[in-house]
Amino acid sequence: MIAFEEVRIRYPRAAVRAVDGVSFAVPRGAVTAVVGPNGSGKSTLVRALLRRQPLASGRIAVDGTALEHIDRRELARRLAIVPQREEAAFALPVREFVALGRFPHGGHWGARPPGDEAVIVRAIERAGVTHLAARSTAELSGGEWQRTRLARALAQGGEGIVLDEPTTFLDVAHEMAMFELFADLAADGMAVMIVSHQLNLVARFADRIVLLNEGRVAAHGVPSEVMTGAVLERVYGWPLVVLRDPAVGAPALLPLRRSRGRSS
Repeated sequence: MIAFEEVRIRYPRAAVRAVDGVSFAVPRGAVTAVVGPNGSGKSTLVRALLRRQPLASGRIAVDGTALEHIDRRELARRLAIVPQREEAAFALPVREFVALGRFPHGGHWGARPPGDEAVIVRAIERAGVTHLAARSTAELSGGEWQRTRLARALAQGGEGIVLDEPTTFLDVAHEMAMFELFADLAADGMAVMIVSHQLNLVARFADRIVLLNEGRVAAHGVPSEVMTGAVLERVYGWPLVVLRDPAVGAPALLPLRRSRGRSS
């Protein structure tokens, strides 16, 4: 559904490109995870999808059509994007905030299409924020705000969803619940792209991993191909070993402590 084709992006006054020739696809029916160290270009790709950051060269396409040729409203009907950082412009009840996701589907004068209410309720349920529906967004914890933003994206609908660090501020149970949900969305036929630092969760749930380093693709493939000690140690610059998750057999990253010399 989404294709990044030789994408290059440079920020003003930057000495090097933030993204330098990145190519990969995000197909329907799969979870594609984009991982890498801080500053490797992950969030820059999301900003480019949001049209907040222009390309120096290359192309981003949705179903074969270049991003710049897709009307913003039409893109919002096809693809929901949840950026890493977002502050509410003003406080709203959670239910009303989630309902904003239906805006691209409305008609003239804000007319709501049939079935909107059921879509909103279902989104709130799937994101696990039913108990928060009447609460103000100003009263939410970091984790509750993350799940509320996810609910809005689910209400928006479409055939794809892009999430930048969606499990920030979440506890272990909610992290697992969110990744289970992402896998379910992919099983329903959606294209799911997740930007995440949670390598062990990504290895469990992603169908494909794109590992970025210094703006380039360092590795790309199924988790067992990307999550190797040699590759990850080179990219992250830290000693580690890769084991096997005893529950599901997926690769599991174990960072090691660096030995410390002792003075005699």
